[in-house]
This record gives sequence, structure tokens and C-alpha cells, in this order.
Amino acid sequence: MSTDPAVVHRDHADGVPRSYLASATHGGVVWACGQVPRRADGSVPGSIEEQVGVTIDNLEAVLRDAGASLATVLKMTVFLADLDEFDSYDAAYRARLDGNPLPPRTTVQVARFRGEKRIEIDAVAAVVREPGGPEDPTEPARQKE
Repeated sequence: MSTDPAVVHRDHADGVPRSYLASATHGGVVWACGQVPRRADGSVPGSIEEQVGVTIDNLEAVLRDAGASLATVLKMTVFLADLDEFDSYDAAYRARLDGNPLPPRTTVQVARFRGEKRIEIDAVAAVVREPGGPEDPTEPARQKE
């Protein structure tokens, strides 16, 4: 772990020990680690559309914890298990980010994921508020399901 006071590392909010951190922040930029479609109860939804929603929800939580938001994402990288699902994934991605700018994005197919996961997304975002502070007023309000 860095001893540079300008670099802030954050553990995962769920407290589960991992060999990597949820995010690192430096110079007003946060790098969020790849998020997968694992719900708080450990379950993974079946369809790619549901997996996109849960994955982006998880990413949004990491970004908020670091003082960023979906509205301040500078770049996303998306890893899909099957590029034949691109159209379904892309429609769900666009619907979930409705009201937020669509950031530059790279989408690639990977050989495989552990378990039933079919997607992972990481992001780089601008920090716009004090980490852990109130939500970013520039981000559109989203209804919780």
C-alpha cells in the first residue's frame, strides 16, 4: 500500500477480505476496481440485462464512496463473457445510465468468469465532492427498485 498521503485507497464496503481494494484516488481522480453482478446476499442474477443493472449499481456505490458518481465517469471498461450478447448488454447499459452522460467505453470479450457472472465493469471518474459526503447534486435522481 502506498504511503503517499495524496493517494487514498478504499476497502470494499461489504467488509469481505480481498486481495485488491475497491478504489484508489489521486489528484481528483478515482480508479474503481472491476465490479461484478453479485448482490449483497451473494446471488448473481440470470439474464445479462439484470447482470448489467446489478453491476452498475455496485460500481455506483464504489464511486459514491470515493466522492464521484456515474455522472463524472471519464472512462469505463466492460468485460463480457460473450460478445453475442452485446446488443442486449448495450440496451440495458444505456437504460441504466439514462440521464447520465455516456462515457468513453471499451468493451471486450473475456475467456471466462468464475461462477455465473457474465460481465465486469471498471471505471475512472472525477472526484466532485468529499468522499462519503452528500450525493452529487449534478447526478440525476434514480428510483430504487
